[in-house]
Amino acid sequence: MPEKRFRQPTFFQSLIPLISLALFLGVGYGILHLNAEILLIAAAVVAGLVAWHLGYSYKDIEAGILESLLKGMPAMLIVIVVGALIGSWIAAGTIPLLIYYGLQIISPQFFLVTACLVSSIVSVVSGTSYGTVGTIGVAFMGIAHGLNVPLDQAAGAIVAGAYFGDKISPFSDTTNLAPIAAGSNLYDHIRHTLWTTLPAWLLGLAVYALLGLTGHSAPTVNLNNTQVIQNTLAELFRFHWLLFLPPFLTLYSALKKKPVIPGMLLSAGVAVVLAITIQGLDLKTALGSLVEGYRANSGVELVDRLLTRGGMVSMMRVTLLAFCAFGFGGIVQKAGMLDVLLTHLLKFANTTGKLIASTVAACISTALLTGSSFLSILIPGELFAPAYRKFNLAAKNLSRTTEDSGTVVVPLIPWSIAGVFMAGTLGVETVAYAKWAVMNYSGFLFALLYGFTGFAVAPRKREDETMPGS
Repeated sequence: MPEKRFRQPTFFQSLIPLISLALFLGVGYGILHLNAEILLIAAAVVAGLVAWHLGYSYKDIEAGILESLLKGMPAMLIVIVVGALIGSWIAAGTIPLLIYYGLQIISPQFFLVTACLVSSIVSVVSGTSYGTVGTIGVAFMGIAHGLNVPLDQAAGAIVAGAYFGDKISPFSDTTNLAPIAAGSNLYDHIRHTLWTTLPAWLLGLAVYALLGLTGHSAPTVNLNNTQVIQNTLAELFRFHWLLFLPPFLTLYSALKKKPVIPGMLLSAGVAVVLAITIQGLDLKTALGSLVEGYRANSGVELVDRLLTRGGMVSMMRVTLLAFCAFGFGGIVQKAGMLDVLLTHLLKFANTTGKLIASTVAACISTALLTGSSFLSILIPGELFAPAYRKFNLAAKNLSRTTEDSGTVVVPLIPWSIAGVFMAGTLGVETVAYAKWAVMNYSGFLFALLYGFTGFAVAPRKREDETMPGS
């Protein structure tokens, strides 16, 4: 049987799906507020027609979609398990406990700083932004409601903190993936990433402190609301020190470098037991919190809105959107259109500054096209690695830049799996919290600054850069 011959897409043909995606989402999602899933499918149809014109059959296109879905499946599985974790932690009383005491000890003026700091610590220890936002993030949003802190600011601070750890934690999948794609060493990569991450993170903390001290983060603290939330939580739940066990198990599992999903399932299972033994829920209701989430019925609308959430079913919208986004990305990648776009970007790079700028543009473009942290690291990392060797630049420069402009930018994209998860879990639209997630968009600005000034750009030392000290 003769081997299939596909035509190489031109630059213009490669641009067609990207322009279609921008138009569909910009007009349909941004102005007309249509469902993003339908718009992504429409963009995928356009990409499929271009691929068909290039000689790809439906089976070839389908294979590209499936390959893309396979790469995104680990993230989707984590999202689904986080849904179970949220529901069980609320049913057990763990998240209500954190909200109750958080309202007592956290100052409204320093809420944003505290939320970002605590989220950062938890994410560094656990290595998961989804787990951080789905647990401690939910608790902080409850506290924000009680303290009358603007919810878009609160969500932005939480997302920034969660992705601080996702970016530099040795337990994070993206932190491990970036040096693999670029050919650098994990711990050299982490140390080098601090040059861009710490200034961006500190800039965010400064913004949050300024908002709090000038009264822009909590202009009026509604003490009545705070007291109502605390009183209602105390009536609904029995607080006991054992309720700290589920988060402890999650963190312990992360510190011991255990697989993420089994650790989360263990934590959720313990939370179900606590819901039965301490909160007095029946078996069906406790187990139902894993699937359908927790349903509060206190009669206090604010509290019911805070606690009625979680469950694996609640994450199906996120999963559906991910299927549509990965479908579009799979077609673009299978037909070689993404490679053509990135190769043209690479032609622009004839200095170190332009090379890093091209890498930033490639990562952001891949993130916009695919909505995937993994693909925004893998594709530019593999494509640009030879160019960094040619310029005698250490591979850790490349792995750092893919994190600066890939990993942390994805949750700011409304149609990405991360963006939908953060918005759905925290109850704030992606476009609303994005401007307050300062670290997520200022990191690549530092990368560009360093690239054009030469500051904190490391030269290549050895042939095998996977060895420590490269």
